[in-house]
Amino acid sequence: MGRQEFRATASLAAVFSVRMLGLFMIYPVFAAYAGKLADATPYKIGLALGIYGLSQGLLQIPFGLLSDRIGRKTMIVLGLMLFAIGSAVAAASTSINGVIVGRVLQGAGAVGSVILALVADLTAEENRTKAMAVIGMTIGGSFMVALVAGPIIAGFVGVSGIFWLMVGLALIGIAITQFVVPGPRRPKVQRDAEAVPALLGSVLKNGELLRLNVGVFALHAMLTASFLVVPHLMHTTLDITSHNQWMIYLPVLLISVAVMVPAIIIAEKYRRMKTVFVAAVAALGASQIMLFLGAHNLYVLLAAITMFFAGFNVMEASLPSLVTKAAPPDAKGTATGVYSSSQFLGIFIGGVCGGWAHQAQGDAGVFALTGAIALVWLAAAATMTRPSYLTTRLVRIADGADAETLAAKLKQLPGVAEAVVIAEEKLAYLKVDSKAFDAELAEALAGAA
Repeated sequence: MGRQEFRATASLAAVFSVRMLGLFMIYPVFAAYAGKLADATPYKIGLALGIYGLSQGLLQIPFGLLSDRIGRKTMIVLGLMLFAIGSAVAAASTSINGVIVGRVLQGAGAVGSVILALVADLTAEENRTKAMAVIGMTIGGSFMVALVAGPIIAGFVGVSGIFWLMVGLALIGIAITQFVVPGPRRPKVQRDAEAVPALLGSVLKNGELLRLNVGVFALHAMLTASFLVVPHLMHTTLDITSHNQWMIYLPVLLISVAVMVPAIIIAEKYRRMKTVFVAAVAALGASQIMLFLGAHNLYVLLAAITMFFAGFNVMEASLPSLVTKAAPPDAKGTATGVYSSSQFLGIFIGGVCGGWAHQAQGDAGVFALTGAIALVWLAAAATMTRPSYLTTRLVRIADGADAETLAAKLKQLPGVAEAVVIAEEKLAYLKVDSKAFDAELAEALAGAA
């Protein structure tokens, strides 16, 4: 990766992280704060926590498509401005209704798909996978830092202060976009990084992708619903205020990472992805059953929280990889866009349904809901086919190449499972087994064509 590509990747990862930090920081402290607002009910608290996922999920793909027309940076700045306005509305609100409006506006700044498209614009095909991996690690790191930092910062400035901090982070993101991110080439459709409307139908009908979309939907629905009650349980069972609960989250997250790393190595290196995947879903389900049966027991609570985050981090690391493996070679961006929208819609449903269950049946109602979601997911995961362990590779083709003929020839090469040639883009999209694929041979064939 060259200097310019590294600068683009690092700066766009920074834009992603400053936005996600603020969103994640309120998770562990929001329920206690919102309960003191005017007109607050358990249902409205859940709605306020999750509703940003609705606007985010619905606008994720449209934002990316619009950026093809009016520019990536323009859409990123617009999205961050909406996020800042929403954060200010939430910070200034003294009623739960005002916070709900602010959260809708926060979600309306759906810049994730645009950032990924800009990464694709600014990196060469051979370096794009590395760049996307950096973005993915940044998101995961932001989540873990935020869970620990949120309670600490709230102890000094309150949750309203975190919302004001989000305004500042959004402005920093705008400054990075304008002054640090390299100027993009003319935007063009990047099939491996953004959604293509014509491919949405085939992606939505793909059974394996559907299972993965259900998975990320369930994962984030469970996470959001759980945060409506777990902080209060930690306060009553462990006698730790929400501002000091970082002392629990920090060791729990460290343990979860210690579990995640060998699990992913086993899944990828030894090709045991389905085994690890199903085991992680089972662990998530077991954690919710434990909370349903014995959340007021000190040891059960700590064990369940640790088990949940261990399963959560394994899923966060493995689901995106599985999506790229299952997606058709020319529809990886479309599959990723649908996956991302499913994640945010899961946050919305988790907040709304979790709030309703909490209002109707208390803490047990929430864990009954999340436990049921986990069991449905476990059934879907158990019936998934064994992953193919294929990766997507892009190969430039010569001018005037016959797409159908070249695709047929590329499919005959060792390690190539699928090949789609898009003549007008001068690219061949390949699904390959990296252990058998010869990149030089494929490039020579495409160049000769």
